[in-house]
Amino acid sequence: MTPHRPGPARRVPLHDDHRRSFPQLAPAQHADGRFAATWWGNAWVEALEDTALDPARLARGRAYASTGHVDAITVTPGRVVAYVHGSRARPYRAEIRLRVLGDDDWERFLDAAAARPDHIAALLDKDVPHALAAAVDLLPGPGDLIPDCSCPDHGYPCKHTAALCYQAARLLDEDPFVLFLMRGRGEQEILAALSHRNATRAAAETAAAPPRMPTVPARDALARTSAPGSRPLMDGPALPPPLPAPDRPGRPPVYPEDPEAPDPLALELLATEAAARAHAFLVTGHDPVATLTPWQDAVRLAAAHPGSGLTASTRALYRDLAAALDRTPADLARAVAAWRQGGPAGLAVLEEAWDPPAGPFDRARPALIAADFPHFRPWRNRLSTRSLQLRYGRDGLWYGYESDPDREDWWPRGFPDPDPVGALAALLGR
Repeated sequence: MTPHRPGPARRVPLHDDHRRSFPQLAPAQHADGRFAATWWGNAWVEALEDTALDPARLARGRAYASTGHVDAITVTPGRVVAYVHGSRARPYRAEIRLRVLGDDDWERFLDAAAARPDHIAALLDKDVPHALAAAVDLLPGPGDLIPDCSCPDHGYPCKHTAALCYQAARLLDEDPFVLFLMRGRGEQEILAALSHRNATRAAAETAAAPPRMPTVPARDALARTSAPGSRPLMDGPALPPPLPAPDRPGRPPVYPEDPEAPDPLALELLATEAAARAHAFLVTGHDPVATLTPWQDAVRLAAAHPGSGLTASTRALYRDLAAALDRTPADLARAVAAWRQGGPAGLAVLEEAWDPPAGPFDRARPALIAADFPHFRPWRNRLSTRSLQLRYGRDGLWYGYESDPDREDWWPRGFPDPDPVGALAALLGR
């Protein structure tokens, strides 16, 4: 039987978030002989290859996969299924099973993802950080993939399930959320959980009770004026002084979706725009938008929304803002994290390396050594370890950054502080 050879893979839209089907993949293979291009796709293949009992069956499975013998693939929690054409006219039903993660595992995974904006940005950019995958047993190991096939071959695996495994790796390359579905949860379910965590964190940041201010009962304030038309009485209680300006503008609540109401994203943007500009006028008397570059204004708009690009509407906002300025959504997400850390000054710290004059920067390393942090290496305005970094801003503040160990992928974290040890404590959550 000559297998059908369609065009490139595309996702078939389905309403069920726990079931995804993919049409038959076009024959393809990397120049180096691998079927996967990503580290997690190769980990999937290696999990089956490392426990295979017959390399010859694996070779035939690779040949089947590379010549288009695997039909449409269906993925549900704990299961990958497809019909695979062999030497007979009727295809065989091949299946790969794996363990789904428990609720506690998913809670750890979601907490780890929500704790770092770079992890969220990587997921939305179809990437899987090593540290996030290590938070739970996300990737299969040797013996975790269980093959099953309707063919009479009892090999472990048979060539049909091997072919399915190789083709499934290509799906994981294209969209790592397929791996999450294999482990038990769909894309929308994961993004909704991350969005909820993000909204909860944003609400907690704004829910701190303000300091108790002096007050005057309304009846006493009104008693300062006599009957209409008469002169005001000046011996009433003095009114309290004006409230001090808050440290930062407030954030609006997360508006629910309602077909009869205006777009919730538009409402949130309007509310955050009004709060930010009102706060700036109150503190400085100047319009904060007038002097911004188009890139700074795009970052400001994205940063004003508490969803961090997790909902469908905010993902579209991030995508459109980034595309308009020839940037990627990941670039915008990193810049948003810097803006939320320190506003325009925080964004400048992200994007500019400079040589600070002698003074506070030179005193930072002795202070860190005295605080039992001796391993920071200097470069221009930055002090770095394998996974932590402090950047000295032109505003005299220290900004914390974090990366996976030995990777130059730094993301803003914590709060700026005039003391490098204080900034490090905020970075470490102490």
